[in-house]
Amino acid sequence: MRVIAGTARSLRLKTPDGMDTRPTTDRIKETLFNILAPTMPDCEFLDLFSGSGGIGIEALSRGAAHAYFVDNSRKAVQVIRENLIHTRLEDRADILAYDAVSAIRLLERSHGAFDVIFMDPPYRKNWEREILSALAQSRLADEQTLIVIESDRETDFPYLNELPFAIRRVKEYKTNKHTFLYKETTK
Repeated sequence: MRVIAGTARSLRLKTPDGMDTRPTTDRIKETLFNILAPTMPDCEFLDLFSGSGGIGIEALSRGAAHAYFVDNSRKAVQVIRENLIHTRLEDRADILAYDAVSAIRLLERSHGAFDVIFMDPPYRKNWEREILSALAQSRLADEQTLIVIESDRETDFPYLNELPFAIRRVKEYKTNKHTFLYKETTK
């Protein structure tokens, strides 16, 4: 796994040992960031379920002003820290060793809306619903915030009609997909 573009281009990234993380492949990451390109310059980026930190590091490399990395695995937090040092991006990053909902509550105290919130939770555990429910009540996501969920292709979001989010785009790949959401004010 490597950084695709930007200031840290071509640098290899470590991944946590074991099967607890699924690093996003370079091809899928490149497609994702081609879609996100207009939002990257000077954005505030929140990477939930960060794993190796590859997505947030790609955002920083491509011009994000700051990124927050959230993962409750000690191994993942250590790898994220090492990857940030290796890419020389640690001065524009914060790592939160919490579960995603606790991190949202913690950030709520000191941070306004993010430009991009990315989440790649474990597949088929229904974490997306819990995170979106927390974000629905949070000032971390407003009408300008783009929320991106990486999930398996079968994951559906039938509960969105109960939450103030609308799907704007879905990009499917061979085994997974990215779903792009915005918060609506009329719900």
